[in-house]
Amino acid sequence: MPLSEALKLAGDAGLDLIEISPTAKPPVAKITDRGKYFYAEEKKRKQAAKKQKDVAIKSVRIGIGTSLHDLEIRAKQADEFLTEGNKIKIDLHLRGREKYLDRKFLEERIVRFLNLLSRVFEKEDIKKGPRGLSLTVSPKK
Repeated sequence: MPLSEALKLAGDAGLDLIEISPTAKPPVAKITDRGKYFYAEEKKRKQAAKKQKDVAIKSVRIGIGTSLHDLEIRAKQADEFLTEGNKIKIDLHLRGREKYLDRKFLEERIVRFLNLLSRVFEKEDIKKGPRGLSLTVSPKK
């Protein structure tokens, strides 16, 4: 219906004409109370925000010489993070001359840690940074 007719109907009813979808052809409008409409929209937005899960990135730091027992403890902690639905950033911290060791040897240390994890996960590429290697692991959906 034409805009003037819709405005007249809204005025006769004592309500407001609210444009719902301006990009649609033809545009969609609704005759309703403005305050109630915005209150309902805000309520929907808050409900959607409650259902949304925040994914944090937790960090686990290991070294080249980290003992097997310490790796097991950190793997148990990483499993808890994965169970909660968080991502894990595994940092292989390198000091001094360790930074220049063979890359395969260093990646082997990270894989040794990954084998201790009991949860199913998806991993990204191993990245080299100024302090060592890092890998991000996320829970499998």
